[in-house]
Amino acid sequence: MNNMLAVIFLPLVNFFLFLFLTPWIKTYTLGLRVLVSMSAAIVYLLTLIPSVINSKFSYVEFSFFWAETGVFQLDWAFSIDALSLTMLFVVFIVSTLVHLYSLEYMYEDPHLPRFMSYLSLFTFFMLILITSDNFVGLFLGWEGVGLCSYLLISFWFTRIQANKAAIQAMIVNRVADLTFTAGVLCIFYVFNSVNFDVVFAVVPFFQKSTISFFNLPVSPISLIAILLFFGAMGKSAQIGLHTWLPSAMEGPTPVSALIHAATMVTAGVFLIIRCSPLFEGTQTVLTFITFIGGATAFMAATAGLVQNDLKKVIAYSTCSQLGYMIFACGLSQYALSFFHLANHAFFKALLFLSAGAVIHSIAGEQDMRRFGSLATLLPYTYAMFLIGSLALTGFPFLTGFYSKDIILEIAAASFTLSGTFVYWLGLITAFFTSYYSFRLLYFAFYGESKSPRPYLLHVHEVENGMAWALCFLALGSIFLGYAAKDLFIGQGSPFWSSIIVAHASNKDAQLVGEFLPFYIKILPLFGSLFSIYLVSKINDYEDGHKVALHQYLPLYRFLSHKWYFDAVYNKEINIRLLAAAYSFVFKALDKGLIESWGPTGLSRIISQISIVILRDQKGRVQEYANTIILSITISILYMISY
Repeated sequence: MNNMLAVIFLPLVNFFLFLFLTPWIKTYTLGLRVLVSMSAAIVYLLTLIPSVINSKFSYVEFSFFWAETGVFQLDWAFSIDALSLTMLFVVFIVSTLVHLYSLEYMYEDPHLPRFMSYLSLFTFFMLILITSDNFVGLFLGWEGVGLCSYLLISFWFTRIQANKAAIQAMIVNRVADLTFTAGVLCIFYVFNSVNFDVVFAVVPFFQKSTISFFNLPVSPISLIAILLFFGAMGKSAQIGLHTWLPSAMEGPTPVSALIHAATMVTAGVFLIIRCSPLFEGTQTVLTFITFIGGATAFMAATAGLVQNDLKKVIAYSTCSQLGYMIFACGLSQYALSFFHLANHAFFKALLFLSAGAVIHSIAGEQDMRRFGSLATLLPYTYAMFLIGSLALTGFPFLTGFYSKDIILEIAAASFTLSGTFVYWLGLITAFFTSYYSFRLLYFAFYGESKSPRPYLLHVHEVENGMAWALCFLALGSIFLGYAAKDLFIGQGSPFWSSIIVAHASNKDAQLVGEFLPFYIKILPLFGSLFSIYLVSKINDYEDGHKVALHQYLPLYRFLSHKWYFDAVYNKEINIRLLAAAYSFVFKALDKGLIESWGPTGLSRIISQISIVILRDQKGRVQEYANTIILSITISILYMISY
């Protein structure tokens, strides 16, 4: 398994190569060599599939001893099982294609080596997160991807909005990471260990126990689960902590593809799936997770309806799809949630990179109202965009169809209040998803061209490297769902063995979903077809009558302000915190107490003492001699007394 360690640390080596060798080797040449090495790593991972499927246990590779104090012993260890191996595939494939795409997309940027090094470092920390054998190692990768997201979003650091977006992403995730840290500390307090195998094995013995939390008796399993979930809400952009995700679009487009498809936003979902034995120990927290996921899916889909920025529409669709994954976990369908995660990685990366191709060809323009008729000018990019959009909407027999529709079926088959609630929210969300996806296609690729003539004169298709990256992602968006459904979610599949734990009653929902009435299964498709009709009619009417209907609807203002989350945070929290920080921390503490007793007060006292001493300096030698003799006498008497 030394080869496995080489695979995990390969992106870190690539980070140093891009950082230090570019003065001697061209970035493009070095990038091609890095792509070859990453492709070789993917081939090696393929050879591990049979051994992982046939084994019911994970293989743990100890690299070195980390820390020990009292009963606490921590090793730097990596666990390779079905979950981590599959996630390795997703991360490596998407990251490799993003690297390939970036070499040509960012070719003219003078800071390309720095950009490529950040991409590699981002990939490395994600690999640490998904392969770690304990919560501390996972936390290291967790914080690492947060750091890299800040570096990549603010890559164009001369742009004020990019810096603001990076700071927002960092602060929002710090709020969530605080609860995640508290959850890890609670795990050690309760179990005296942070190793996954140890903690998960003894969870059933603590289900009826209680601990004191703020002088209240609470279940330790429920407390740990809710703290970990709040941490996951920040990374996976759930409602309330989602505001950083659309703002992250200020970074380069390949960054958006990597963050939204296979790395940062999937970390929260991965954490819940990895900790399924913990979450299955508390039905109350699972119900809460279900409601949060459903609310996030609906909220983000409604906000995406009225966005005009090409990348922000896709960003809100990411937030919405993460809601699907989260409420699938709340229904104890962890394998199905991961299946949707893997499918989503391919068609979302395809959408973002296709959007980047459009932006790249239209002189950096991102307002899709200024596009139009690009299907004839960019036929290849249009085909890729269409495939990604159809997969996102769950069009039959494309990748998204095999996971999103099954999530809705299982929600309907759960026959619980939370399941029924998220089923209807999910069904409405599926309709909204289709609407804003086809609205985007309509504005960008159909109708009359609204782009300035100088832009149209320079429209061009993607270069070869970008085209190949889109092609591979399109193949995954078409075939992955069909190819992997029996392995991931098939009845009796041994793939997950003992990695994912779920109650028997929750496992039966998938079987019940197979026998739901046909009209329930076909409802999402009818919603998609109706959305196509609605988009064409509304936009044709607006074009013909030169009127924007949405401007007269109060609901439009509510949705265009993204449910006023940003406004409430700014007015009710940020401004109040800044005012309190200025009046109390700055004026009372820093400029008041600290300076009075610190630098300012000390300098004032020394200055006054100096003035007094200066007055006594009269220049008489006799007085100086008397002072010296008196001082020596006092010193001798003091020493004799002891």
